[in-house]
Amino acid sequence: MTTRTAFYFDEQCLWHSAGLHALTLPVGGWVQPPAAAGHAESPETKRRLKSLMDVSGLTRQLQVCSAPPASDDDLLRVHGAGYLARFKALSDAGGGELGPHAPIGRGSYEIAKLSAGLALAAVDAVLAGEADNAYALSRPPGHHCLPDQAMGFCFLSNIAVAVEAAKAKYGIERVAILDWDVHHGNGTQAIYYQRPDVLTISLHQDGCFPPGYSGVEDRGAGAGEGANLNVPLLPGGGHDAYLYAMERIVVPALERFRPELIVVACGYDANAVDPLARMLAHSDTFREMTRRVREMAEQHASDRLVLVHEGGYSEAYVPFCGLAVLEELSGVRTEVIDPMLEFVQLQQPALAQRDLQRQLLDQMARVIGL
Repeated sequence: MTTRTAFYFDEQCLWHSAGLHALTLPVGGWVQPPAAAGHAESPETKRRLKSLMDVSGLTRQLQVCSAPPASDDDLLRVHGAGYLARFKALSDAGGGELGPHAPIGRGSYEIAKLSAGLALAAVDAVLAGEADNAYALSRPPGHHCLPDQAMGFCFLSNIAVAVEAAKAKYGIERVAILDWDVHHGNGTQAIYYQRPDVLTISLHQDGCFPPGYSGVEDRGAGAGEGANLNVPLLPGGGHDAYLYAMERIVVPALERFRPELIVVACGYDANAVDPLARMLAHSDTFREMTRRVREMAEQHASDRLVLVHEGGYSEAYVPFCGLAVLEELSGVRTEVIDPMLEFVQLQQPALAQRDLQRQLLDQMARVIGL
């Protein structure tokens, strides 16, 4: 059965430039200029995803929209005025390092506002009943951005901006943010760490980024104690690790919280060939996680589900993972076959590692009362 899936996209988001890099290393000194793409957070993964959607015929089955940039009032609900002024000034001056691993170019401020605006509009469309679910192809990403600090390719907290705008407009009380980007959603965690009205759950590779961070003991503080869950996964955990984490922790936590809206920070950098992580997920991993969270939204969140694009740095493979997610969201199956699926399935971890990961997740679930 098909659903009304809105897809928010704007070509201008692909024009954000981090300047000349080799993967994540600024060119200069011992770092040679690259022969091709440059910075890991390039537009090509997103452009190739949209292109695959187009040629497969999926785009024609979706409500394709753009959106205006997030307003200053929208941004100020999450970010400090001083930080926004610094961001705009550096952007207007031609760019530079706005924060750790957060290089920008000229015009990045306006493009980041548009990226946040796509997420905001996607949430608004679902809450207004204009779509059953929605996907925002936001770029630059947002889940590492702190209220007053850019970090990890992220300059505005796209999801938090969208959630706070929705709370102001619709008065919703309980929102769940599920982050399956392979890196920890530290920015989103920081924004909501002391609040009980937003449940934040991060599935991430243990110790990957921020470097060395696990976070299993970080459960929130004050009124927000218990409303923050970190689920660090062993490197190389693959398909089984993610689906067992969904079954054992994520779905029960969502059922207990009973959100009125679910927003997913949808990164694809857990894929098996991503250059910035080592998790061995494949397109069916993302398809199945999407199915489970969609079913949760149908049962407990009045079908209110929005996915916002985050990381994913394999130009060859992100399109197939993203297509699987959008097929599952929309209920439309195209003729596209993932050419790497069988190969990645053969690379999954040995039984002993799968058992160890399951034991760790079982222990975590018991500690948090699930």
